[in-house]
Amino acid sequence: MSDTSTRKIQRPGGNGPDSAFLANVRVTIVQISGGAAGSEHELTQKRVTLGRDDSADLTFDDSAMSREHAALELGDEGFRLLDLGSTNGVLVNGASVSAADLKHGDRFQLGDHMFQYVLEERQRTPPEFKVP
Repeated sequence: MSDTSTRKIQRPGGNGPDSAFLANVRVTIVQISGGAAGSEHELTQKRVTLGRDDSADLTFDDSAMSREHAALELGDEGFRLLDLGSTNGVLVNGASVSAADLKHGDRFQLGDHMFQYVLEERQRTPPEFKVP
């Protein structure tokens, strides 16, 4: 049996429980310090790598940062920050971590760059109904 009236709606981030998070929340990291301080990077993929090499998704000119220093991975509740075996480590809110689930407002440091994790709920507009 085929339901021809059902339509599949594509949401940001793909399918699965974690994609609902990106459909409801705009996620950015804001550079607090380092080159280009004040820049904002929106996270729209399930995995984003950060480092100084061109192979990283987000690249920074920072000799204290490893080529692929860290990754941000999307889960059901938000992003998790993972140290990818960097030389100088990862700090979240001043504490050295190998992995951490980020919360709105958390600050993390990679090399000489400091970032802040920012979550904003997406505005939902109710569907419009046309009266015949």
